[in-house]
Amino acid sequence: MPIQHYRFQARNARGELVGGVLASESVAGAAQALRARGDHVVQLVPVAAAGDDFRAAIRKFNYASGPSHKDILDFTTQLAVMIRAGISIRAALEGISEQVQNQKFRRILMQIKSDVESGKQFSEAISRHPKLFGPLYVNMVKASEMSGSFARMLDRIAAYLAQEIETRKMVIGASIYPGIIALMAISTTIFLLTFVLPSFAGVFKGKEDALPGPTKFLMSLSTFMVEWWWLLLIAAVAAVTGFIVFIRTDFGGFWWDKFKISAPLVKRMFRALYISRSLQTMGELLNAGVPMLDTIAITGDISGNRHYKRLWRSVYGAVKQGKKVQTQLSRSTLLPRSVIQMISAGEESGKLGEVLDEISVFYAKALKDAIKAVTSMIEPIMIVLMGSVVGFIAMAIILPIFKMSNLVSGH
Repeated sequence: MPIQHYRFQARNARGELVGGVLASESVAGAAQALRARGDHVVQLVPVAAAGDDFRAAIRKFNYASGPSHKDILDFTTQLAVMIRAGISIRAALEGISEQVQNQKFRRILMQIKSDVESGKQFSEAISRHPKLFGPLYVNMVKASEMSGSFARMLDRIAAYLAQEIETRKMVIGASIYPGIIALMAISTTIFLLTFVLPSFAGVFKGKEDALPGPTKFLMSLSTFMVEWWWLLLIAAVAAVTGFIVFIRTDFGGFWWDKFKISAPLVKRMFRALYISRSLQTMGELLNAGVPMLDTIAITGDISGNRHYKRLWRSVYGAVKQGKKVQTQLSRSTLLPRSVIQMISAGEESGKLGEVLDEISVFYAKALKDAIKAVTSMIEPIMIVLMGSVVGFIAMAIILPIFKMSNLVSGH
């Protein structure tokens, strides 16, 4: 590993506060070197390397925005390393906050540090910021505070967050290419109807009765779009806004979530996504020592689909009455029979957390395969649709020209 420089503050054997800069391969190595000479580490942060100021300047436009998922992942990873190195959580929070580029996140970390200094548990301090630290994060931290495995739990949380970020990138990436193709198809169609077809209006003028049906339809559509483009623009914006508002309602949200897990082309991908997310969350929480009822409640909230959330709520009610998890799951079609059987086996053996981890790993791979399959199917479908639209417009333009040419040649 490359040598890095770290700025430190420490108290020596006489209780005096000393500071300086030392070189080490890692923050853990730097902390070990300070402890080896009898110092108690108070603060230990990396010194900005040459060029860091320039990179920070480039990122200035992000200062006013809120912290991203990557910011939370980086924070969790750094905190785990510093806690494992023996640095107090107060000093670790202060050191990390000094290096954070996002101003809002820096203020939040300083607030968390202030809460910890006032005697609050770290889990209680971060629970005051639910938009950044969700129930899974808070409950896993709370469990680690009771078991004394704080650094190891932070590593598990960081691994979970990294997997979530990777999954989100895969799903977004799978939708980018079809989106670009769809945008190109719509843009090409609008261009042909509003710029190309009107130039043929003079050629076809006075011969409307001789034009074939497709040409008459497209000419009328072209005239309408040129004259009433503002009305079409308003209608498009209203349609998009209305759809967004609709799916945010309870009825619309249930319909949209049902569509995602039922539509032939994408249902395999979305089902794999929700199953992987639910079971990974449940496994992480159980392995962290979170009570079963709390685990099920959090799993439902994080699942990302109202139908799966309703399923886990029904499981919560059944378990609260003393029933097993698989009893309620077996009544639903949202999980494959094989998954329910493995969950049942895990309950019987007392190793449900380990079984859920293995299932979530399998479905994470299944999700990747499903995304590739969806992308490979959407690509030719979009190309065929685009070709059909453009071909229809071209046919509607060329067909009457050939017809007129035949009439002229016949005379």
